[in-house]
Amino acid sequence: MRIAAFRKAHFNAAHRLHNPKWSDDKNKEVFGLCNNPNYHGHNYELEVKIVGEVDPETGYLIDLKLLKDLIKEHVEQRFDHKNLNLDTEEFKNLNPTAENICYVIWNILRAHLDKKYELFIRLYETPRNYVEYPA
Repeated sequence: MRIAAFRKAHFNAAHRLHNPKWSDDKNKEVFGLCNNPNYHGHNYELEVKIVGEVDPETGYLIDLKLLKDLIKEHVEQRFDHKNLNLDTEEFKNLNPTAENICYVIWNILRAHLDKKYELFIRLYETPRNYVEYPA
């Protein structure tokens, strides 16, 4: 039986959207308020979706405690209450857009999950704006 299991999490982080190859004027034009030189923050909501076959011995697709712990250790502790531009290696040279954050989280969790699972990430930057990977 194929099924999907979900785990929600959240983290709070600051960032600045900025392309160092562009002028200040172009950055302001493209990124608007998100280009604030003093940064700005979001309360990110994360949904992790795992898809696969239920283990007939346990009745589990995945132990949700294991998934909770992976998210806490590798996402929440890494990004919560951080300035993504300044405090994380992942975004030293990568613009921390919602799209890039979502993809980075996917890669982090993919490296720690058994390949038998399909992994999907949905990241809410605001209650009305979210991105998904893979699409």
